[in-house]
Amino acid sequence: MKLIFLGPPGAGKGTQASGVSASLNIPHISTGDMFRSALRNETPTGLEAKRYMDAGQLVPDSVVIAMVKERLAMDDCANGYLLDGFPRTVEQAEALEEIAAPDVVVDIDVSDELLLERLTGRRVCPKCGGTFHISKLTNPEFCPVCGDRLIHRDDDKPETIAKRLSVYHTQTAPLIGYYTDKERIRTVNGAQKPEQVLAAILSALE
Repeated sequence: MKLIFLGPPGAGKGTQASGVSASLNIPHISTGDMFRSALRNETPTGLEAKRYMDAGQLVPDSVVIAMVKERLAMDDCANGYLLDGFPRTVEQAEALEEIAAPDVVVDIDVSDELLLERLTGRRVCPKCGGTFHISKLTNPEFCPVCGDRLIHRDDDKPETIAKRLSVYHTQTAPLIGYYTDKERIRTVNGAQKPEQVLAAILSALE
């Protein structure tokens, strides 16, 4: 099965994708993870993408499409894929139709107010890669897993989040209409507890 997860930043796409990927035995492909890997390795693509990500803007289609096309050609995608973070524009969706068109598109719906609460409190561990919310930490400065100091990513700060949500509503939300016209969309309430969201997604895919 070929799947796409839609939803604004902080909707829980990455968390839910991990569960669905394991259930369906298909690879979870996060463009965000691919970009962050490129940033860590300071590849030309990563450095180019960083300028846009730091400003809360979308990375140009040509960079993203080339990266996704290469990834979907790998052997582990022979039985399908779960894309998280791509496509983000109708133009990217049209390009994906030529590469490997999705069977189903899941839209995880969450209000802007809840997203701001979620994202501004998110912290990341640079050592072990863990992601945590300060409301659930005894000490919000240090990783509860490895003890390293947590960081507040630039793209999780209020001013950048506001830009990211604006970009989402302007450029990415139209994908809901695009895939509705193709009769592939399934909408799930993302304000529920994570386990409830996962159950709703799996039910929608049956």
